[in-house]
Order: sequence, then C-alpha cells, then structure tokens
Amino acid sequence: MFTITAPEGKPIAVPVAVEDGSDPYLRLDPAGHRAYYEQHGYVVWRGLVDDARCGETKAAFVREVKPYSGFLYRQASGNPERHVLTEGGHVLNSILNVQDLDASRFPSFRAASLAVITDRRLQAAVESLLGERGVLVQSMYFEGNPSTWAHQDTYYLDSADIGRMVGAWIALEDIEPGAGRFYVYPRSHRIDMARNGGDFDIAFHHDRYKRLVLDLIQSHGLECHAPALRRGDVMFWNSRTIHGSLPTVQPRASRSSLTAHFIPASRPFLQYQTIEKPLRLREVNGIPVNHPKDQNRRVNRVVMFIETRIPDAFRLGKRLAIKLLTS
Repeated sequence: MFTITAPEGKPIAVPVAVEDGSDPYLRLDPAGHRAYYEQHGYVVWRGLVDDARCGETKAAFVREVKPYSGFLYRQASGNPERHVLTEGGHVLNSILNVQDLDASRFPSFRAASLAVITDRRLQAAVESLLGERGVLVQSMYFEGNPSTWAHQDTYYLDSADIGRMVGAWIALEDIEPGAGRFYVYPRSHRIDMARNGGDFDIAFHHDRYKRLVLDLIQSHGLECHAPALRRGDVMFWNSRTIHGSLPTVQPRASRSSLTAHFIPASRPFLQYQTIEKPLRLREVNGIPVNHPKDQNRRVNRVVMFIETRIPDAFRLGKRLAIKLLTS
C-alpha cells in the first residue's frame, strides 16, 4: 500500500497495484456493475478498453500534440492556452474536447482518442449504467496531474435530470499511486449540496463551493477511495459523486488518460444546473458526440484567435454572462 494525503488533509493508504488487495470489481458482471454503481456512486470496469488502442492513443499524443506550441482549449479554465509542463516534463493543463481538435494538425491523435471514447464496449457499459443509450457531451485528455479539487460534476454540467450523467475515466497506462490517482468519495452522490448560483455561483464565488465540498466531506465522515487502475480499466462515476485527483508525489510518472461524460439520449444537457444548452451532435462509431468548438470549422478557429488576442476582455465577458444566466 502507498500512503498519501486526501483532500481533507487525512493520510490514506491506496493500493499500488490491483493485486495489492481484495479487488471487488473483478467479480462483477454487467448487472453487478450497475448495482455497485447505484449503491456507491461509482464503479471500476476492469479491462474494458483494448490495450493496443490505449497505447496507440498515448503514442499519438506524444507524437502530434506534445510538440505543438500553439493554443488549445483546456479543461480547467475552458480557455485556449499553450502547454504548461510539469517538472517531470508532462503536459499539466489537460485538453478539453479531443473530438474538437483540428484534424489537419492532429489526425492520428484525434482519430485514436475518438476511437477510445466511442468504443463499442464502453458504449455498452454506459448504456447499462444509464438504462438507455448515451450521448457523449464532453471529453478531456490528461498527461500530467492538475490535482483537480474535490467536486461534483453536476455543479458544472449534467443531464437536465440531475444525477443522470455518467463520467468515465479511462486509464491509457498503469497509473502509479503518486502520479495523481483518480479518487472518489463513495456514497457522496446521496448528499444534497448547494446549487450553482447565488452565493455559490461559478462566475465569482467558485472558492466558496470548493470549501463547501471539503466541509461536507468532513461533516459526513466520507472516506476517500483511489483504486489502482491498469491500462484499459475504466472508472465510472455519478455526476453527484465527489471526486478529483490526488496530489503528485511521483513527478516523473504520468497519468495518461481520457475522460468522457455521457447523458441519457432522452434528456437535455444542463450547464451550471441552470442552462439547458443545445448540443452540436454528430454520430461517431454509432454514438452521438457533441462538438461545441470543432476546430475543423473556420468560424471556431476565428473565435479562438480572438480569445487569444483579447483574453482578459473575453473571459470577463464570459463570467458576466454566466453570472447573469445563473442568478
């Protein structure tokens, strides 16, 4: 076991490898996966994605994306940024929506990552958890660890039927325990929390929400779990489940992974628990995939260009618009 500090400041022991402890996920069949997910707010599906496909995606990132010196949309900020590297040489600011990358610049990576997040076995697993066909609304690619704060996805995005969105964290390599292991707080999906807006709006009071989550972890006595994940393993979690990434204490280790968020096909997409947002869907490998800012389209490249030239004004405008819509 490996000792590391959880978000609330407590030391926890996490498994170094799957073989380190009794693994409850290996025994689960599809019905068992769903029952575990509904009870705990998350579940791990071992070996769901093809090992070779994971390796191809990671190699394409290193070959095409990592040397790129231009701007890409990033997960943490939603803004176009250049790469920021960790002391271990890994890209820290994770990429937002791999399906929207310019195919002329990143042909192999876009195709390989799309093949992973639309994988037929992954689709079937999502459908079993949702109880119906899924729609892929957002994706991310991680190499380094941004040490994501403890949060619920529903604060940012969800199905209009709150709590019906499923997240999937897909390990593209064996994840070391100190590389920024993905964690969850089991059964936290059953806790009512403050809604986005007012004193807890994302535009101007995001820090209040972050503090609230930590307070709830402590007041409810929740325990942090960070399962060992091998290449091809997928962790699924409910949009109301508190989760994030542990701190990096092995800086030479990467955490190459893809994240995808799915909502039921029968329900609208909700942002900030307030805005029903239309999706720009295209079918990929048999599943509808949202393309909010597809860089294959000239108009979206122009918008990104403007964002990079007047970033402060553009970002203030976005914050004011979000404040208005969530008030």
